[in-house]
Amino acid sequence: VIAGMGFFTDAYDLFCISLVTKLLGRLYYHVDGAAKPGTLPPNVSAAVNGVALFGTLAGQLFFGWLGDKMGRKRVYGMTLMLMVICSVASGLSFGSSPKAVMSTLCFFRFWLGFGIGGDYPLSATIMSEYANKKTRGAFIAAVFAMQGFGILAGGLFAIIVSTAFKAKFSAPAYEVDAIASTVPQADYVWRTILMVGALPAALTYYSRTKMPETARYTALVAKNAKKAASDMSKALQVDIEAEPQKVEEVSKAYGLFSKEFVRRHGVHLFGTASTWFLLDIAFYSQNLFQKDIFSAIGWIPPAKTMNAIDEVYKIAKAQTLIALCSTVPGYWFIRGLH
Repeated sequence: VIAGMGFFTDAYDLFCISLVTKLLGRLYYHVDGAAKPGTLPPNVSAAVNGVALFGTLAGQLFFGWLGDKMGRKRVYGMTLMLMVICSVASGLSFGSSPKAVMSTLCFFRFWLGFGIGGDYPLSATIMSEYANKKTRGAFIAAVFAMQGFGILAGGLFAIIVSTAFKAKFSAPAYEVDAIASTVPQADYVWRTILMVGALPAALTYYSRTKMPETARYTALVAKNAKKAASDMSKALQVDIEAEPQKVEEVSKAYGLFSKEFVRRHGVHLFGTASTWFLLDIAFYSQNLFQKDIFSAIGWIPPAKTMNAIDEVYKIAKAQTLIALCSTVPGYWFIRGLH
């Protein structure tokens, strides 16, 4: 559950931005007399939606290396605090002009992605290093399945927030009154949705600090077989005896960049990494830009027929429906196969 909450938070933080980018366009790029509501310029839209992924790439490389040097547990806490701080900071993005607000938002979204990039592989690694061979696939699949719940939670929370604001601040459609269709209070909607991403991360911080270091790291890297056995005995509630001689034999194994590793597992690594890369092109682009797909296929009405908050509600409802009917069941179907 603790490892899975990392994936839950990662998915919420990465994809909640897609719920509010149209609102950002209405708020900060309105053009007087235009037939349609304001939209983010293409370069700004690409930056706001994608900058966190650049941070994620950098974070995976840096925190993955740091996790091997300092241990999974210590780095796990660092990534979580970075995510909490940057989620809140993203919602507090400041500036006296649209360009300043978007620049600040992109800055904090990059560092949010940096923290997510560290949490993403560490959550999976910790789960794989705790599980045995028989249950490893099912447990890791369960951890990854929490991504679906993170996407679902983002949509549900956006529905709740937009419904509350719609009830409190009524506004006409854009085609009726362009200025009045975007109430000033709508600025709090996107900020609230982004900031709430800090909550699940903060709630799991204490639990993560109480987790013992993974036994495989303690035994193979820290060279402390006795402590590894003790930690696993507490975690699994069974008696495990330390076997220093066996640990010594395993720790002499070939390294990642060795010829022996390439000979034995190079094809497996390339096959897994390349297919995952291709999958993620579709997965991340679809989740980040599905709001545009909804408009193109007519799932949501034309922007000019809605006010700003109503548009957030319609996008959130469509995204929640997708997550509920396909994303979440798909994850757990694969988990069942494992």
